[in-house]
Amino acid sequence: MSAVVHADEKPIATKVRVIGHRGASALRPEHTLASYAKAIADGADFIEPDLVMTKDGVPVARHENEISGTTDVANHPEFASRKTTKTIDGHRVTGWFTEDFTLAELKTLRARERLPEYRSTQYDGDFQVPTFDEIIDFVAAESATRGRVIGIIPEIKHGTYFQKISLPMEDRVLAIIAAHRYTQRAPVEIQSFEIANLRYLREKLGKSHPNVRLLQLIDDSDEQPYDVVATGGKLSYGDMMTPAGLREIASYADAIGPNIRSIIPLKADGTLGTSTPLVHDAHAAGLELHPYTFRPENHFQAKDFWQGSDPKTFNEAGSIAEIRAYLAAGIDAFFTDDPAIGRKAVDGL
Repeated sequence: MSAVVHADEKPIATKVRVIGHRGASALRPEHTLASYAKAIADGADFIEPDLVMTKDGVPVARHENEISGTTDVANHPEFASRKTTKTIDGHRVTGWFTEDFTLAELKTLRARERLPEYRSTQYDGDFQVPTFDEIIDFVAAESATRGRVIGIIPEIKHGTYFQKISLPMEDRVLAIIAAHRYTQRAPVEIQSFEIANLRYLREKLGKSHPNVRLLQLIDDSDEQPYDVVATGGKLSYGDMMTPAGLREIASYADAIGPNIRSIIPLKADGTLGTSTPLVHDAHAAGLELHPYTFRPENHFQAKDFWQGSDPKTFNEAGSIAEIRAYLAAGIDAFFTDDPAIGRKAVDGL
């Protein structure tokens, strides 16, 4: 990165957008219609479905294709034999995987809270796993009811992995977007931590879908996109966050989604440090910044903003203050687990 820090950086977006991370995942089980409904009711500009594939080729919303942490699959004796160990993006994972279930089978499961140590489990068992089609229909209905446009920001998870098991997601996602009148005109932003699939999507979209944008997600600087790993490449996310790397991203994507700590890192004592040049450098390349993720519990916040010493404390004031520190750094949108808090942080300025 360049050596100069620009503390007075301004957004390049005309309006800073609040993105409901997996819906309102601090308040409802993530990636359920209930979670998306709460996010929309609380003022989210976009809702975010992470997409994985079923055995019969249907994109559904789960944070990972391994679903023991977000569904009650372990309580279904009829599926006990499907517990297995796989290598996903270079990591050994044991559990149950969406690609081993048909959609009809997945629909017999119910969602549960992924972070029960911090969040309520009162809604465990109430909600199904939704398909991407169902989410678009739901958002279109909510938009019509509320009289405002609500964007959708789907993430293609494990693109290389699903391609290798003959369940490629990219064309299927584009076909679903094209099949719905709502997503022919409403804002859509497709995300990926990989590069090749975003380049492919850019080529496929061309200039004929101005409402569909692409977001390059960025992990820790010492990590690599898995499609780069799979082809023996050396490019790291750190390389991608240099001025030259950002200019390369701008050739196929419209925005980057880094971890919030890549913008303002934490000091050794857990308090906020000094802004990096990332916002300035990304804006100079013509890229918006949509960082992830602001969460309302103490545990996830910089120590500057904690209320008391209990990591589990739900700390709205702290989250608002933390978000505003990043807004001051010039971000263009942000992911939050509690969109009502995000809305207050933006609208109260």
